[in-house]
Amino acid sequence: MAEEGSGCPVPRLPWASIQKVALAGAVVVVIFLCTQRLAQPRQLESPGWDMAELQLNHTGRRQDYRLHWLGGPALGRSFVHGPELDNGQLRVQRSGIYRLHIQVTLANCSSSLRASTPPRATLTVSICSPAAHSISLLRLNFHKGCVVTSQRLTPLAQGDTLCTNLTLPLLPSPNTDETFFGVQWVHP
Repeated sequence: MAEEGSGCPVPRLPWASIQKVALAGAVVVVIFLCTQRLAQPRQLESPGWDMAELQLNHTGRRQDYRLHWLGGPALGRSFVHGPELDNGQLRVQRSGIYRLHIQVTLANCSSSLRASTPPRATLTVSICSPAAHSISLLRLNFHKGCVVTSQRLTPLAQGDTLCTNLTLPLLPSPNTDETFFGVQWVHP
């Protein structure tokens, strides 16, 4: 015996209608997500990585502990992209993790003069401004030698100013191959 249906037709939605509704829903979701992303405040960042390679601003006799730096294409291999120089000190414009490096060679230093290097002759790299962030990042002892060199990764905040200090009365070599200082932004 054959089964008989209920006799009531079941209405079926055409596939085209379902596809139109799904497409319209997807468009609404995409528009919503795009407007939310555009509405978020954006931090202005310079393109590429912030970096600087500086040379000593050798202007004669030193009056204080602080070393002053210069940077720019007119000086040869030195440059400043992102950070700024403020009175010879480097100010960071973008917060993040930076690799900093420094080398200082003492002027008129040779193996015969090493014994005359003061035993506590040091080079320090510090955050000197703002005062709330003031901290020593590197403290390098010459150990009766003529050269100190070091590098490290360190977090820096926007507005931090880096200062380099050399024990007086020591004089750094003005040779750009012997005395230089630099930073490179490596991570936010």
